[in-house]
Amino acid sequence: MRIIHDDLQLKCLKRRRAQELTAAYCLARLSRSKQLLRKFSPAEVDSIFFTDEVFTAAPPAVNPQNDRVYAPITVKKPGVTAKRLLRTRSTFSKSVMVLVAVFKLGCTGLVFVEPGVKVNGAYYRDVLLQKEMLPAICSIAGDRAVYLSAGQWTRAPCP
Repeated sequence: MRIIHDDLQLKCLKRRRAQELTAAYCLARLSRSKQLLRKFSPAEVDSIFFTDEVFTAAPPAVNPQNDRVYAPITVKKPGVTAKRLLRTRSTFSKSVMVLVAVFKLGCTGLVFVEPGVKVNGAYYRDVLLQKEMLPAICSIAGDRAVYLSAGQWTRAPCP
């Protein structure tokens, strides 16, 4: 460590785990975010639920303690390019499907999807959304809930 710091004038930075995002996906996220801001007032934004469904179940392939980046001492961490600091992973590793909705007032419980179930639009809408998620969302937000999934947003039809 002394040789790296004193002789080579480098400092050691840890890499961080991150999902690999393609340029097309980044543009799609930006476009959807702008649509969301145009569609809803600032007061309505507080009642919007966001969901995520897939969690990786595969063990890490490398020991992250040994995955380091060396940079000159004079360069601060924001000055190092993101590609050097991020340890990306592929999107097709083993996973389990878990559904959760989060918004400003709280979050729902976890809903686990049975392994091997084919999740198509009808299953997602009729089983996961109608029977599992919307009752939990309505119990937290009441009739103020706005549900966002896959770029589509609607008012939650609370009973």
